[in-house]
Amino acid sequence: MLQNNPELKSKIDQLWNKFWSGGISNPLTAIEQITYLLFMKRLDELDLKRQADAEFIGEAYISKFSGVWVPSEYRTKRTGREGALELVEILANDSRQYGINKQNLRWGEFKRMQAEEMLQHVHGKVFPFLKDLNGDESNFTHHMKNAVFIIPKPALLVEAVKTIDEIFEVMEHDSRENGQSFQDIQGDVYEMLLSEIATAGKNGQFRTPRHIIKLMADLVQPQLGHKIADPACGSGGFLLGAYQYIVTQLAIKTGTHDLVPDEDGFVRTSVAAALTEKAQSILRESLYGYDIDATMVRLGLMNLMMHGIDEPHIDYKDTLSKSYLEESEYDIVLANPPFTGSIDKGDINEALQLATTKTELLFVENIYRLLKKGGTACVIVPQGVLFGSGSAFKNLRQLLVERCDLKAVITLPSGVFKPYAGVSTAILLFTKVWGPKDKVTQPATEHVWFYEMAADGYSLDDKRSKQEGNGDLQDIISKYHARNPAYDTDRTAKCFMVSRAEIADDKNNFDLSLSRYKTDVFEEVHYDPPGVILERLIYAEVGDVDEAELAKVQSGIVSDLLELKGMVG
Repeated sequence: MLQNNPELKSKIDQLWNKFWSGGISNPLTAIEQITYLLFMKRLDELDLKRQADAEFIGEAYISKFSGVWVPSEYRTKRTGREGALELVEILANDSRQYGINKQNLRWGEFKRMQAEEMLQHVHGKVFPFLKDLNGDESNFTHHMKNAVFIIPKPALLVEAVKTIDEIFEVMEHDSRENGQSFQDIQGDVYEMLLSEIATAGKNGQFRTPRHIIKLMADLVQPQLGHKIADPACGSGGFLLGAYQYIVTQLAIKTGTHDLVPDEDGFVRTSVAAALTEKAQSILRESLYGYDIDATMVRLGLMNLMMHGIDEPHIDYKDTLSKSYLEESEYDIVLANPPFTGSIDKGDINEALQLATTKTELLFVENIYRLLKKGGTACVIVPQGVLFGSGSAFKNLRQLLVERCDLKAVITLPSGVFKPYAGVSTAILLFTKVWGPKDKVTQPATEHVWFYEMAADGYSLDDKRSKQEGNGDLQDIISKYHARNPAYDTDRTAKCFMVSRAEIADDKNNFDLSLSRYKTDVFEEVHYDPPGVILERLIYAEVGDVDEAELAKVQSGIVSDLLELKGMVG
């Protein structure tokens, strides 16, 4: 993680300080502007790499920077044969007046300009081209429509461009020296930027650590062809995690042998070049994300595009509202939905049956609704969902146990989401068996696997420094996939299985808290007699002295200790 790379962290801090001193003090505004610049830089580098790869294997590649770009205000929108001919005529005859050579829009070109010229060029040409990158009808262009480039000072843009170049140099060096993929290091940088948002933690919007996302992907094991969603996707971390898992498994199947585990023990790559065009096409149509924050939608789109997903399906939607009508659509749902407390009762989707306005409950029910029968979800929830006494809490847990196969409840230590919050959370892993309108003839869950994560490989304070080893991450994965109700019976162990009958009985009433079923082990501790302890304290005060010297210091605390020793013998 970035915390363990002081040079890279220092560069990020420099970038933040420059934006702050340059007049952009709102962290969310700053990260949006920085992301635009990172996207411009990555777009140029990714395009050059794809061009070189295509030349190496003898395939044709059309660069995003080849030809002439005509700004939208100079393009006709007419339909029909005459309209098409008119558009061709404008492109052919007036490109000198209206068109811009795309090569001049590359990062590598404009970074050499003088300050004033660079600001005008990026503001007036590069950024409009960026917004129009995927064409008028694309999802990306639609969500970028209201985006604005607001870096106000030429000097700030020059310094930002220079610092981003330096950041990329450090990332390239780390990628070569440490074997970590460039995309993962870029993910570290992005996480660091996101962590600076002052509003993170408000409205329950916590950034999910990437190693937790990887853990959840390994538990669910998404496959090529699965339709995958995150109904509260933020910057797209879970969609990216599913994408990287699938790409990695396909790369291994095709004979890639040079992949090595990262510092958390996960094998990952984002490089999809080795996949067939058909596989890449299927994968591009597999990932769907939704969020109610327009800025986060843009950040999510650019995050996935920087990782090689050309046209991500991320959209601006409130998935709990009446306007969101999807149901039984997805094979996999991965999510860490916001825990805002409550939402407007009048806008809650009528298909949601829980009598509550608490989003931590509604999101889980909604995820159940979004799954196809046989589809699986892996969701982070506050631990209160596991044992809350209200009827809505109990009804949700009963739904998970009876209408779903609730496979696992994994409790996480409270420091996992620091520095955003110290909230205690858990991972729920379940497969939908019965639909909302089905009559349940047999409860779907037979046994629930519980695991108490004690460590995730990082310190649980605000610094979240990397510790030796990877905590319980790999142990969770191996033991989950090997779980067996016949053997996982030791309630004193880190993990064990509990039958549905026990969970549903009158005593437990669908309580899913691990402590409800775990057997605590108490060790007997033997202490020295009080006289021995007091003698040790006296020696600590006066040291090794004879009786005569001892008499001289028999005052104050020593006198009190001697008196106490005389009393206890």
